[in-house]
Amino acid sequence: METISLKEIPLSAKLVLLKELGYGSDGEYVLEKSGEYIMDKYLDIPVRINNMMILPGSTIILDNNEFSLSAYLEEYGDVFGAR
Repeated sequence: METISLKEIPLSAKLVLLKELGYGSDGEYVLEKSGEYIMDKYLDIPVRINNMMILPGSTIILDNNEFSLSAYLEEYGDVFGAR
């Protein structure tokens, strides 16, 4: 499986990706369809579109930071698989 950094893609592509996953954005934050902020599962902070992370095999949107990544991997295991 190939991984792609979301930091490298333009905002317009991120907005299309979010729409395909059933989410939205106000241009700065990732939003639920209801308009509520998507909160990072582990830090309980709103996820900014320019710092969002979606890991392989998941549609959970997290803030791209070391704590959330390590907590996710602890909970769900190595989503990147052995190479």
